[in-house]
Amino acid sequence: MRIKKFVALSLVAATATLSLSASEIQGRGASFPAPVYKAWIAAYNKATGEKVNYTPTGSGDGIKSIKKRIVDFAGSDKPLKPKKLAKHKLYMFPTVVGSIVLAYNIPGVKDGELRLSEKAIAGIFSGKAAYWDDESIKAENPSLKLPHEKITVAVRADKSGTTFNFTYYLNKIDADDFKVSKKPEWKSNVVAGKSNSGVTANIQNTKYSIGYIEYSYKLKSNLPAATVQNKAGKYITPTVKSFQDAAKYATWTPKEDFYAVIGYPDGETSYPIVAATFILLPKEKVDTDKQVTKFFDFAYKNGDKLAADLGYVPLPASTKAEIRKYWADKGIK
Repeated sequence: MRIKKFVALSLVAATATLSLSASEIQGRGASFPAPVYKAWIAAYNKATGEKVNYTPTGSGDGIKSIKKRIVDFAGSDKPLKPKKLAKHKLYMFPTVVGSIVLAYNIPGVKDGELRLSEKAIAGIFSGKAAYWDDESIKAENPSLKLPHEKITVAVRADKSGTTFNFTYYLNKIDADDFKVSKKPEWKSNVVAGKSNSGVTANIQNTKYSIGYIEYSYKLKSNLPAATVQNKAGKYITPTVKSFQDAAKYATWTPKEDFYAVIGYPDGETSYPIVAATFILLPKEKVDTDKQVTKFFDFAYKNGDKLAADLGYVPLPASTKAEIRKYWADKGIK
């Protein structure tokens, strides 16, 4: 009887050890950084054998999930203010900077050919410019044969950090028509899709459409994207260089848990619609947090080229150093 009991206990212990060694760090949330997280996860697993799982469900779901402690970490493109982090007992730090482009499906109009002023962008997304041959669009595109076709605007159906950052930009260029929101009530002729991939698919499948997506989704789908007017009045093509020029104006501090909204930056060569993306961690799960920070530390050390190849801007070395100190101060490094 004792032998059977010993064997049973040994099996339980072995199973527990196996489960621990085979456990995955579970994360979910923002779809904005999903392509680079996927690349980092693959590289991390290849180098260490350790597993991380990240599901791009949208920033709203990510925030909701980490508040309920459903996952080990959450991704959000909407940064949470220090008071909200304290309320829900969370830590926060940035991982990478990306951009939001205006991808379109207009037969005969190639990548970068469509030039959109701030007035035209505000008109399209407010519904005031309802057709492609609207005067506000034609003004900067005299050489394009823009059709008298109704504009379909592709937007997010879910609560989205990408939408938060895009409406932050829209609010800067037209405060009367736009409020900052993860899920606004659009007044234009819209088609809604879940996550960046859903919006991308809607643009691909809908002629005469335009929508906002993260740059890496534009690259993967080979969709054309507009050249847009920036804060300085210059027309800027979305490129990694123009995103880097914009990212230089980002300001954040560990004292504020790196809270910052970096959209609509200064600079004559800056692309105007950029955003940082963040990770949220539960304060009480110290051991799991250390596994998560170990993964992102690996990404900071080894993932810059992977990020740049996908169209993201890696964080500066000085910011990474501040984040590592933040982890150490919180006891999660």
